[in-house]
Amino acid sequence: MTTPASATVSYLATVCDWYSSHARDLPWRHADATPWSILVSEVMLQQTPVSRVLPAHAAWLRRWPEPAALAAASVADAVRQWDRLGYPRRAVRLHASAVLMTTRYGGHVPATADQLRCLPGVGTYTAAAVASFAFGERQAVLDTNARRVLARLVTGAARPAPAPTVAERQLAERLLPASGGLAARWSVGIMELGALVCTAARPRCGHCPLADQCAFVRLGRPAAPSRRTAPGYHGSDRHCRGQLLAVLRDAAGRVSADALATAWPDTVQRLRALGGLMDDGLVSQASDGTFALPG
Repeated sequence: MTTPASATVSYLATVCDWYSSHARDLPWRHADATPWSILVSEVMLQQTPVSRVLPAHAAWLRRWPEPAALAAASVADAVRQWDRLGYPRRAVRLHASAVLMTTRYGGHVPATADQLRCLPGVGTYTAAAVASFAFGERQAVLDTNARRVLARLVTGAARPAPAPTVAERQLAERLLPASGGLAARWSVGIMELGALVCTAARPRCGHCPLADQCAFVRLGRPAAPSRRTAPGYHGSDRHCRGQLLAVLRDAAGRVSADALATAWPDTVQRLRALGGLMDDGLVSQASDGTFALPG
């Protein structure tokens, strides 16, 4: 679908005005936020709500205010500091990224999306977000919230496809202002609009500044096709992994297999989860059969 230039200009002004009045006060959005702070926030915010990230982000930066400080620490320190934020592979990859930034980029976060994508665990979205928000590079930043806003606004779909499509990226590029600074403002504005107003389950269309231009509203807010419910956390392999990591984080030294069995008595699931943790570089096993976080 082609979006008229006049509509694009109208979207930009409306979203930027709304964002100026309604944006949450988040530390990684402050004018003095460092590229490192922005990168850490983007990694932590992957599949994790802002309320949980705020204290973890602050504690992380107090301990490691720049990449070189984290690079000088151990992977085990990074995993312990990550604590129960979830998906702890992110801590391992963030540590590896800090090492790479220290050795290749002089201790600085690289400034372009192409360079950022070379960091461990940094994909298309995170590279675009950091390049845009930290360095003003003109990038289409498509997180879940932004994708949902654009899908409803332009196509009228209740939600976007499970993964970004070529057409979706082309639409985002067409709507992106030419100026890198304005592009960053637009991107963070539609992300915030999706987080606070154009939410997945209960969109507050009556409070949306784009409601009178929105195809989703014009079509009567069509219901989204049902999707299969994701399995619950309790009793899952993720739950098991979390329990095993909690024992290892709290241990003063190495941990025996019997101690881990106490944390999760289902032998088959425990061994499967433990094998996955070792494959992910989150746990190491010594020759005596004991376990620990990676050195």
